[in-house]
Amino acid sequence: MSQGKLQIITTTASKALPLEGVSLSVFDPVTEKVYELTTDAEGYAEAILIDAPDRALSLDASYEGIPYSKVDLTALKEGFQQISIFGIQIFAQETALMELDMTPIAESQFRTTIIEIPDNQLVRTMQRSSNDHAEEDLMTFVLDYPIIPKTITVHLGRPTASAQNVTVTFKDYIKNVASSEIYPTWPVQSLRANIYCQISLALNRVYTEWYRSKGYSFDITNSTAYDQYFVYGRNIFESVSVIVDEIFNEYIRKKNTINPYYAEYCDGRTVWCNGLKQWGTVYLANNGNNAFEILTYYYGEDIEIVSTDRIEGVAGSFPGMNLKEGVRSDAVAVIQNQLNRIAVNYPNIPTIYPVDGIFGPQTKAAVITFQKQFNLTADGIVGSATWYQISYIYVAVKKLAELTSEGIEDRLQYEYPGTPIRQGDRNVYVQEIQFFLQKISLFTSAVPSVKIDSSFGSSTKAAVMAFQRLAGLSADGIVGPATWNALVKAYRDTLNVAVPDQTLMPAYPGTALRIGSTGENVRIVQNALNVINQAEGNLSLIAVDGIYGNATAQAVRNFQSRNGLSVDGVVGPATWNALRNQYTAVRANPIAFSAINYELFEMLYRNYTSLMYNIDNEEKNL
Repeated sequence: MSQGKLQIITTTASKALPLEGVSLSVFDPVTEKVYELTTDAEGYAEAILIDAPDRALSLDASYEGIPYSKVDLTALKEGFQQISIFGIQIFAQETALMELDMTPIAESQFRTTIIEIPDNQLVRTMQRSSNDHAEEDLMTFVLDYPIIPKTITVHLGRPTASAQNVTVTFKDYIKNVASSEIYPTWPVQSLRANIYCQISLALNRVYTEWYRSKGYSFDITNSTAYDQYFVYGRNIFESVSVIVDEIFNEYIRKKNTINPYYAEYCDGRTVWCNGLKQWGTVYLANNGNNAFEILTYYYGEDIEIVSTDRIEGVAGSFPGMNLKEGVRSDAVAVIQNQLNRIAVNYPNIPTIYPVDGIFGPQTKAAVITFQKQFNLTADGIVGSATWYQISYIYVAVKKLAELTSEGIEDRLQYEYPGTPIRQGDRNVYVQEIQFFLQKISLFTSAVPSVKIDSSFGSSTKAAVMAFQRLAGLSADGIVGPATWNALVKAYRDTLNVAVPDQTLMPAYPGTALRIGSTGENVRIVQNALNVINQAEGNLSLIAVDGIYGNATAQAVRNFQSRNGLSVDGVVGPATWNALRNQYTAVRANPIAFSAINYELFEMLYRNYTSLMYNIDNEEKNL
């Protein structure tokens, strides 16, 4: 029997922070083996190998069995909601990624999250309604132009079913659908063709506002009789993730049209349709056809693949060229600033000083570390996939920081106003409710984000109802005393998640560090040496790996020599305190690329596509 790999990653606040010290128990029901793991400072557990059926079975359309093995997982960390997941799918020679974004909870206010992952849709029976597709020609196109939404809200059932809604990023949605509907072992061009269909169908629903225009509070369902198969909480696969990161802003459309094409598809084995046959794409790819050729085979020669930089929730559009060592541009300065901000939450990413718009060795080192952290190709080149992933994470960490700002929290009253708050109300209590919901939504996809505008509209009511379902309350959308108290309790639980203060080093730990020392204190010293050296123009970096080896000892000796300390390569109290003082000074001082200029660059990049769109359409008064 072959083996597949399982990699577990734990974060919180929509990936804004890695989560260290999560206890993981993985159970293989076939071998009855239990793996006990703990996540490190980057939120990663040690990858484990799991026995899996022969890879060839997942490439055989006539095979009627299950071509993957399954394992179960329990995740525990004090102060966070327990997660139990059953049926994580493991394919031979593939890496299964189990990304856990955990919810802070001081007490058991919410029940343990239990997720049972159903079989891949190819094992089940694909059923996509051709009648629903026939209505496409009658759809009213609501948006002016197609966009890639920051998030998409999925209804976990048929449109009229009383089911939960979950809100996830668009990329995570597509990765989930692809991992649920096709096998990650398929040829790359087959995977790409299928993912193009999944992106286009989802964007068609968003572009036409198909469900929202009918009064629903979601964008798409997970019912294959209507839409696509999304499995809340499931694992994804590295091969799928890499492709989605690369093409998530590309879609199919008919020539001379604007709207993303409603790309109907079915498995082609148990269910037949007029569109793409999923198993047929494997045959075509194995016969040398690329993804576009596969798509034209099924949809005709009058289609095209187009890309868009109209992406919500990013801090700037991809500049159109890969950024790599040697490049000098304002886009490099934007990336440097964003990586430095992300490094506050992800200290393993080396900081970049000065921020000068020059892609040098330290920028490359920071990019490579970021790529490894977020499962991208670690080549040190900022292509579109890396650019947009940096932007997504940057926005997430900024949002967490903004919603934990002292000025906002000081204005919160926490006291129930005495009368229920409901749709139609406009007052300071609504604003407080919206702030609670906005913060809570960072930690759970079950609660949608809301705008903080003091007006209790339909979106606020939908978010209140989602929270009430999560908290086991009557979902009436009215904030009475029980809902108010639950909101306050859940919000206060989020305050237990602290963003690291990277402007300070801790006090001397009491034990000298020397060659052979390991652990977090060694990592702190290594990071401080890198930051100080970069600020002084020394581009020689050492690995921040928590292992005090010869390179670290030499860097310590160099620092001691420059600062009039005893040159012994040992970090005692004098050396530690000197490092601490210089590190604090460097991190607290403004970076070379001024904040005002950076805000201007960020604004221009954020609005670049809208500006270009207006110029292209001869908006001469712009």
